[in-house]
Amino acid sequence: MFKEQVLGLMDQAELQIEGRLKAIDRIVDRNQWKVIRAFQKHKVSDYHFAGSTGYGYNDRGREVLDLVYADVFGAEAALVRPHFVSGTHTIGTALFGVLRPGDELLMITGRPYDTLHKVIGKPGDGLGSLQDFGIRYEEVALREDGSPDYENIARRIGAGTRVIGIQRSRGYSWRPSFTVEQIAEMVRFVKEIKPDVVVFVDNCYGEFTELTEPTEVGVDLMAGSLIKNPGGGLAATGGYIAGKAKYVELASYRLTAPGIGGEVGAMLGTTRSIYQGLFLAPHLVGQAVKGSVFAASVFERLGFVTHPRWNDPRTDLIQAIRFTGPEHLIAFVQGIQQAAAVDAHVVPEPWDMPGYEHPVIMAAGTFIQGGSLELSADAPIREPYIAYMQGGLTYSHCKMGVLTALQNMIDRGLLHLEEN
Repeated sequence: MFKEQVLGLMDQAELQIEGRLKAIDRIVDRNQWKVIRAFQKHKVSDYHFAGSTGYGYNDRGREVLDLVYADVFGAEAALVRPHFVSGTHTIGTALFGVLRPGDELLMITGRPYDTLHKVIGKPGDGLGSLQDFGIRYEEVALREDGSPDYENIARRIGAGTRVIGIQRSRGYSWRPSFTVEQIAEMVRFVKEIKPDVVVFVDNCYGEFTELTEPTEVGVDLMAGSLIKNPGGGLAATGGYIAGKAKYVELASYRLTAPGIGGEVGAMLGTTRSIYQGLFLAPHLVGQAVKGSVFAASVFERLGFVTHPRWNDPRTDLIQAIRFTGPEHLIAFVQGIQQAAAVDAHVVPEPWDMPGYEHPVIMAAGTFIQGGSLELSADAPIREPYIAYMQGGLTYSHCKMGVLTALQNMIDRGLLHLEEN
């Protein structure tokens, strides 16, 4: 299946990362125990898995699911629903919930992920974006080393600044993802300047990669997608919002309607998979993080620049690899697709994907469409030609994906192991 040199590279990488894999297992254990204790505290039983229809009044499974998520994330409240169609929808719901005309949203981690640009919008764009509703938007670029520019942040926080936005993961940028410890420092800093400001975190890709979550260190509100980490590969759709009870309630009014909020919402048979996905999530996130560490080790050995490096701390699933041109990038992503159990025969090509500003190529042979806890890779076709690999429900599949991508590059004459 793979050339001997490729298998030899695998063995070398695994020997190198052995200690890191054990450290990941320790994080998995603690997070798994935390999830189980939350289930036990709220006496989760099989009757909580029953579906509801219509308005979904008195759906006890839905109500307990919110309580379990809140406990797992160390938050006052949570809103967990299959009605969120994506991470962007969930984030947008949270922001529209707490912002009002005349308020300001200040992002302190630079330009956010591409799909959020249309949510922020432009004044008078007619799209119903934040700025179309008279909500001001500002952002503070990160320093060259990827750290927050605290001096500029202090200057930009004003009387109208209502929400401070933090994107935990890197998105399509060559910068570090932020650890929970770093987020805690950001919270402390901005709260000292403006105690009543609402700190919001886009937590996508970050759940269960560390021992704590942002809402355990002072973050007021955060959001994420169930087809990423916390859905455990089983949730077919959905998202969550967690944080201070008053802010979660405001967000719930944007999901449904004012005065109704989280009191309704038929779960339509999704409850069991959301519960079970959360139960599995700590383990499966650990599998995916191991795969990212493996990928970094392999490609660093071949002379490519990776971010994070194999031995760097991890706070999300994403592994960025910088290639020398579009041919290497496309071959890598297509190789990831070839290793999929679903749609391995499909050849991804760059296309103008809605919500993105450049052509994007995506490898997504997944059981859940767009499920990025499953092994996938994507990249905008623009310099400096960086591929973003994430996910993998099993470490073995991660390894297969990395080795297949490598073999694909070799077969196309783009890489010669003898020279490395």
